[in-house]
Amino acid sequence: MRRLFPVTDLTPADDEGEWSLDHLADAYSYPEQDGPWLRANMVSTLDGAAQHDGRSQPISCESDMRIFGTLRGLADVVVAGAETVRLEGYRPARAREAFAARRAAAGQGPAPAIAVVSGSLDLDFSLPLFVSPLVPTFVLTGNGAPADRIEAARKAGAEVVIAGEGSRVDPARAVRELADRGLKRLLTEGGPRMLGQFVAAGVLDELCLTLAPMLTAGDAQRIAGGPSVAVPERFALTSMLEEAGFLFTRYRRI
Repeated sequence: MRRLFPVTDLTPADDEGEWSLDHLADAYSYPEQDGPWLRANMVSTLDGAAQHDGRSQPISCESDMRIFGTLRGLADVVVAGAETVRLEGYRPARAREAFAARRAAAGQGPAPAIAVVSGSLDLDFSLPLFVSPLVPTFVLTGNGAPADRIEAARKAGAEVVIAGEGSRVDPARAVRELADRGLKRLLTEGGPRMLGQFVAAGVLDELCLTLAPMLTAGDAQRIAGGPSVAVPERFALTSMLEEAGFLFTRYRRI
């Protein structure tokens, strides 16, 4: 990892400009506050594509994955939409020795929980994400979700959280419900539809965006889709990292 440039101080971390996992964890630490903090981690090409062939991996890189792991290592819970869970082949988050002491000091468990957002609960509850996670997986759904699917989720060991009416999950309520369970450091990794819902609901506090030096054309999704906001919400750039043409940016809501 090379040259993290805080916008207020353009000094590399050390003489070689290298950043260790500890440096990255310090740079991406959550703010101290009483309420929840929701950050998103996304990657986009120069022409705005968030995916290639339906997945984000082809437009990512090793350093992007290093930051991905750091952000997970700091989070209480990782929130993902059902479609992303299916397409990206989500597995339980694992405990990492590099973050063990930091998590213990923060009163966190050994690994972040995964919270899957799904109104229909059209999920394969036999997958390791549900039956063998290190910490229980959460399933956020609406009060109109099929009763048999709720029962299947619970039998698999997932904790079902009602966070909306009918088949819809309310983004703001989802954040509150997780925070009420002590999960206040939230990280969402997508997909674009769900991120768009968090943006439209006004509950996204921070965006960690990797800009890949690639062009894909086509009709791939942007990093956020769905409902638009009446007035564009302004974010401020707080740090930027560069390696091999990839830009790793961090924005906070003003």
